[in-house]
Amino acid sequence: MRVSISYPPIDTGKGVPLLSQNRQFQYFHEPTYIYPMVPAYAATLLKGAGYDVVWNDGIAEEKSYGQWLGDLKRNSPDLVMIETKTPVVKKHWRIIDDIKELVPEARVVLVGDHITALPRESMENSRVDYVIEGGDYDFLLLNLVDYLEGKAELEPGIWFRENGRIKSSGSFRLDHDLDGLPFIDRDLTRWWLYSEKNGNFKETPGTYTMVGRDCWWRKNGGCTFCSWPTLYPTYRVRKPELLVNEIGMLIEKYRVREVFDDTGTFPVGNWLRKFCDLMIERGYNEGVLFSCNMRFGALSLEDYKLMKKAGFRMLLFGLESGSQRVLDELNKGLTVEEMVDSCRKAKEAELTVHVTIMFGYAGASREEELQTYRLARKLMDGGYADTLQSTLLMPYPGSRLYEMAVEKGWLRYSPGEWERWDMSEPVLKSGDMSPEEVKQLCDETYKLFFSPKYVFRRMLSIRSLGDLKFSFRGARKILGHIKDFK
Repeated sequence: MRVSISYPPIDTGKGVPLLSQNRQFQYFHEPTYIYPMVPAYAATLLKGAGYDVVWNDGIAEEKSYGQWLGDLKRNSPDLVMIETKTPVVKKHWRIIDDIKELVPEARVVLVGDHITALPRESMENSRVDYVIEGGDYDFLLLNLVDYLEGKAELEPGIWFRENGRIKSSGSFRLDHDLDGLPFIDRDLTRWWLYSEKNGNFKETPGTYTMVGRDCWWRKNGGCTFCSWPTLYPTYRVRKPELLVNEIGMLIEKYRVREVFDDTGTFPVGNWLRKFCDLMIERGYNEGVLFSCNMRFGALSLEDYKLMKKAGFRMLLFGLESGSQRVLDELNKGLTVEEMVDSCRKAKEAELTVHVTIMFGYAGASREEELQTYRLARKLMDGGYADTLQSTLLMPYPGSRLYEMAVEKGWLRYSPGEWERWDMSEPVLKSGDMSPEEVKQLCDETYKLFFSPKYVFRRMLSIRSLGDLKFSFRGARKILGHIKDFK
C-alpha cells in the first residue's frame, strides 16, 4: 500500500499557513516551517513496516495547489493523511473533494486537535474516509493501514463508515511505547525543508525533536486556552538516554548545528539533570545548541546554570498575560512575580529567554491588556527577555476555554465559522476594547523590538558575524509579524 503524508497548499492571500505540528494556527507573511514530528514518526513507522510512503508537504516545498494536486495524481496513493486545524478544516473538506475526483481510489484520513475534539463533524460534512483521534496518530495510522491490509484489528480512536453509517472503534488510548519508537527517517521526511526558515534556530541547519507528549502541567486540567490536552490527556516522556542518542546521530549524520525540542513542556527534575549530564559527558554540548519549551517557576538557578553548561541556548516560556486576574482565569498557576523571577534567573545563567504573549481574553479590560504590554516592555527593555511572540488568544475546540466561551456567550462568532479562528481578528468578546484596538496592541508589542533601549542592548550583544546575521533574520521576521496584524 502507498501512503501519502500530505500538507496541501492553502492559497488565501493571507500568507503561509503555520499548520504542521503547531499549537496555534496563524498565517505568516514571513515564511516559517515547523518540522511535523508526529507525522514524521508516522511515515517512519509505515516505512519500517514495509509500506511505500510519500512525503508531500506542499506548504514547506512552496508548491502551488495545482502542483500539489499534480504530484498527488502522479504518486497515486492508496491512502492520504492530512493534518488539519480549526481555521482550515473547511478548506480541507473541499480539498478532499478534489482528491476524490483526481484519485478516485484513494482513501483520506484526517488527524489533529480539531477533529479529535469534533470527530463526527468532519465525517458528516466531508467525504473523508477515516478520522483518527488523539495525539498518537502515528501509531494509529500504522494500525489503520495494517487493518486495511487484513493484518490487524482496529485500535480504539478511529472513525470510519460502514454500510452508510458513521462508526467509531472507541475512545482512543495513550498506551503506546514511546521508548520503542525508531529515530525519525529524516531523509524520507525531507528534514531540510524545515532546517532554515524557522525563528527558533540561531544556527542552521537546525531540526526538531519531540521527547515528550505533551505538557506536564496538568493541575485542574492545565491551561484553559490549550487544546492539546485533547490530544494528550496524559503526559509521557521517553528516556533521556534516547534523546541524547538521537542528538548524537543528528550531529554525526546530518551536521545539525541546533536542535529545538517541541515537547509542550520539556521534562524537569531528575530527568532533566540526567539529560544534561549525558550531554556534557558525551561532549554534545560542544557540538550543538539546544532549545526547548519550558514553564515558569519550574527550575532553580542551579538548574538553569546546568542547562547552559549542557549546551542549552534558548528557553521558550508561555507568559501569556501581565494581569494576575487573567493568569488565574487561564489557570496558569503562576504569579507575575514568579514569571519575572524565572526570566531573571535564566538570564543570570546566560540563557536566551523567549516569551509568548496573548491578547484578547474574554472580558479583559483595557487596563489588564495594557498590564501585559507594560510587562513585555519591562522584560524587553530591562534585558530579562531577548525575544517575544505576540498573538491573539484563540479558544480552539477541545480547550476548556472554548467550552466556557460557548456556555457564557463569549464568542463573537458562531461555532462552525471556523475560518475566523485564523488569528486575523479576535474571536472572544473583549472588555472595553474594540477588536481593532486589540489587534493594534499585538502590533505595538512587536514594535518593542525597535525601542531604543532594546536596540542598544542588542547591538552590544553582537559578538560575531553569526550574531549579526541572526539579528538581521530576526528583524525580517518581526517586520513580517507586524504585517500579519495589519
